[in-house]
Amino acid sequence: MNWDVVIGLEVHAQLQTASKLFSSAPNAAGATPNETASAVELGLPGTLPVPNAEAIRLALRFGAAIDAELATETVFARKNYFYPDLPKGYQISQLDAPIVGRGALSVVMADGTTKAIGITRAHLEEDAGKSVHDAYSESTAIDLNRAGTPLLEIVSEPELHSAQEAVAYLRELHNLVRTLEICDGNMNEGSLRCDANVSLKPAGSEKLGTRTEIKNLNSFRFLERAITYEIERQQLVLEGGGTVVQETRLYDPDRDETRPMRSKEEAEDYRYFPDPDLLPILLTADDHAAARASLPELPAAKRARYETELGLTASEARLLASERSTAAYFEAALAAGAPAKGAANWLSGEIAAQLNRSGESLEAFPITPAQLAGLLARIDDGTLSSKLAKTVFERMLETREDADVIIEREGLKQVSDSGALEALVAEVIEANPGQVEQYRAGKGKVLGFFVGQLMKASGGKANPQQLNALLKAALGEPGEG
Repeated sequence: MNWDVVIGLEVHAQLQTASKLFSSAPNAAGATPNETASAVELGLPGTLPVPNAEAIRLALRFGAAIDAELATETVFARKNYFYPDLPKGYQISQLDAPIVGRGALSVVMADGTTKAIGITRAHLEEDAGKSVHDAYSESTAIDLNRAGTPLLEIVSEPELHSAQEAVAYLRELHNLVRTLEICDGNMNEGSLRCDANVSLKPAGSEKLGTRTEIKNLNSFRFLERAITYEIERQQLVLEGGGTVVQETRLYDPDRDETRPMRSKEEAEDYRYFPDPDLLPILLTADDHAAARASLPELPAAKRARYETELGLTASEARLLASERSTAAYFEAALAAGAPAKGAANWLSGEIAAQLNRSGESLEAFPITPAQLAGLLARIDDGTLSSKLAKTVFERMLETREDADVIIEREGLKQVSDSGALEALVAEVIEANPGQVEQYRAGKGKVLGFFVGQLMKASGGKANPQQLNALLKAALGEPGEG
């Protein structure tokens, strides 16, 4: 039987504010357990929450970036449930009046096509604490430092239809929140994580199938693997005559499977009601205008500019605009005088390969954008061949010195002097009469042999284009012997 896959993502982005959502406690990772949990997060009697104005501004900035409906009145609610890392017994969130309403995010899919994915809403809520299960052998520890951290929960429409589409959407969203500087996007630390709602329905059917929710996916790879597994699992259940149970599931990366956590709760299970300690927040047209005015150049606009103004291909523009750090490095190299095409080629080629080998981020890359521009300048003026440039690049990685310093010290200038190259060509031809005879008998591929011998004789410094021209002039065309 053919099935349609329906996926929606709920993404939780920790907002980059100095303090927590409802208290002045610092919003900072890495502190000693329970050091940054204030009386408000602990729910001690007599404490009252005070909304963080910066969190509200950051949420509005996100809403403006996806061209969403921005609230004029937003309300906080209590979401009631009992869990050890939630001391109050409820989480302050939003239900009926979220700060951001319907919008859309344009996502570039793997095949290069663009698809607009609807975003149902984005609302503010406080994060819960963290249960630590491996600190003690016979008990679970509770670290409440994360409690009260401001979260923006971004809920997509069920408009994703494969694991690959879900990953493309999350990558675009990850890039957007980093570009907006509202979230650092560090998925390893949980700054950005998502829940995936997955269901199957008979192909062409209007009625949605029963969905399961896979919780707390904190990498693109885990998201893809978890959804792929869940699709296959549900298909086996349905085609075996069974019924998919609506439940919350956990992805186990070691066993590459999802497993049940608990039955899936609905809004009524949480007994939401407006928080009596927090008045509705009124937002004006000026607040909305300020959010729109605060927007930087967004990834989609950046991609378009790279194509139209810089003459890059769609794939090059997509790569360069795919991460805030990549775009920042590229633009800094341009500002230092690098040609757009050359910088794009090196970022997608040698630099990307080095980052893959080292596992480091572009922010920590030892060669600065200005140093890359200096290296490209030596290629453009003929000082370096492409092969020599890679040698200089490797030295730059080791020493962190400028290309000019390395070229001068190690004598790595490309040989472009016609007289010197002509002498080399004459020597190599004279030393290899058998290959000369083969070439002149019609074996054109032998030219590569001569180029190799000449590059070896010159220590890799000869200008390849000049060598080819001089060789052909001396040998003639194949078969002319």
